Amino acid sequence: VQLQASGGGLVQAGGSLRLSCAASGRTYSSHIMGWFRQAPGMEREFVAAIRWGGGRTYYGDSIMGRFTISRDTAENMVYLQMNSLKPEDTATYYCAGPAMGLTYRWDDYTYHGQGTLVTVSS
Repeated sequence: VQLQASGGGLVQAGGSLRLSCAASGRTYSSHIMGWFRQAPGMEREFVAAIRWGGGRTYYGDSIMGRFTISRDTAENMVYLQMNSLKPEDTATYYCAGPAMGLTYRWDDYTYHGQGTLVTVSS
C-alpha cells in the first residue's frame, strides 16, 4: 500500500480544511486507516482512525467533535474533515495504514504517507 496525502494549506482560526489520502494497493475490511499529526518540536500525535469495512471511527481526545474521518472504499480514499480549526492544530498531518486492529501507535501502521502541512493562523 502506498499513501499520498493532500489538502493541507493555510487557514484562519475557525475555518475548515479537508485532507485526502489516496491509498494504492489492496485493502481489506479488517484494515484500520489512520491520521496522525506532528507539530514543530512536539511528539507525533494520533488524530483519528477508521475501520475500512463498516467505517467505525476513533478519535484522539484533542480533536474530538471537530474532526471527522471518512473513507470511500470505491475510490480507496481516506478523508479528514477538519472544522473549527485552532492555531494549535498547526502541524504536518500524515495518513497511515493499514493496521491490523485499532491502535494509536504510529509504528503499528504498516505504511505512512509523506505528510501535508496545515497552518492555522490566529
